Amino acid sequence: MYAETLTNQVSPAKGKRIEVLDLARGLALVAMAIYHFTWDLEFFGYVEPGMTAVGGWKLFARCIASSFLFLVGISLVLAHGKGIRWRSFWRRFGMIAAAALAITVVTWIAMPEGFIFFGILHQIALASLLGLAFLRLPPLVTLLIAALVIAAPNFLRSEFFDYPALWWVGLSSTNPHSNDYVPLFPWFGAVLAGIAAGKFASSSGLFDRLAEIRLGKWSMPFDFAGRHSLAFYLIHQPVLISCVWLFSQVMPPQLPPQEVRFRNSCERTCEQTRDAEFCSRYCACMLDALEKDDLAQLFSGTPSPELRARIDENAGLCTDKTDGELLQGGMQ
Repeated sequence: MYAETLTNQVSPAKGKRIEVLDLARGLALVAMAIYHFTWDLEFFGYVEPGMTAVGGWKLFARCIASSFLFLVGISLVLAHGKGIRWRSFWRRFGMIAAAALAITVVTWIAMPEGFIFFGILHQIALASLLGLAFLRLPPLVTLLIAALVIAAPNFLRSEFFDYPALWWVGLSSTNPHSNDYVPLFPWFGAVLAGIAAGKFASSSGLFDRLAEIRLGKWSMPFDFAGRHSLAFYLIHQPVLISCVWLFSQVMPPQLPPQEVRFRNSCERTCEQTRDAEFCSRYCACMLDALEKDDLAQLFSGTPSPELRARIDENAGLCTDKTDGELLQGGMQ
């Protein structure tokens, strides 16, 4: 998420900034702003609830986060591949860590039930520190470790990591609720992949060739955003959500009944893993188990821990009930 210069990193393009990487950061930031704006529209009720958490939007969000972290790995190679410049590193690390802490404090005050305790900035800060240990490894070894890190949550999840103090690891039996959750596993794998790619690019002379490319004026907005990516990240969402809020004061969204919104959101999420018949029955069961006050809490964005525990319990009961009904129906 932060830009690095090429000073003392490459030759013959020594001292030349790679504009292509600034462009890549800028495009990633624009994509992130598009996703967050859509999330804001969903939050205020202008689009269907749950839309940004499933399907193509979910994939879009993961691609954006992966691209940022991949670029962090490349930046580490460019800045410190020939030797760690500790003064520069700690200055930038301090900026990222301070920004991450600020995000945690602000979101805890604004939305305590879904505050960001380990989001993209937290991941970048930790990954930047851990990534230094991989700068001297052969790129193929780093790439193999990256694959293992990405695969780890599929095989190593355990209740041992369910303690809140260990949620940042990413291996708990279920993911905790947060509006931006980017734990060490599997996301550190994207940084390691960037380090491996950066090592390959450095040894092959690709960075030298990229440093000679000069983009036209059309790229200036993206280049500017890429050079000031941390500031863009911190500012863009408050601006976007303020704009949507102001619009909602003039033209409030026409919201369907809460029961309809819940069922649509439930079925949309459920159908990512189960068939339509199961999801229709399951979501009807979940709706029956919830009271009107429960729905109001859910759509307020601040459901209590007690409500979340009750929803989890009902989810298990409704899953068993629906599976039993379908099995019984199939045997008749």
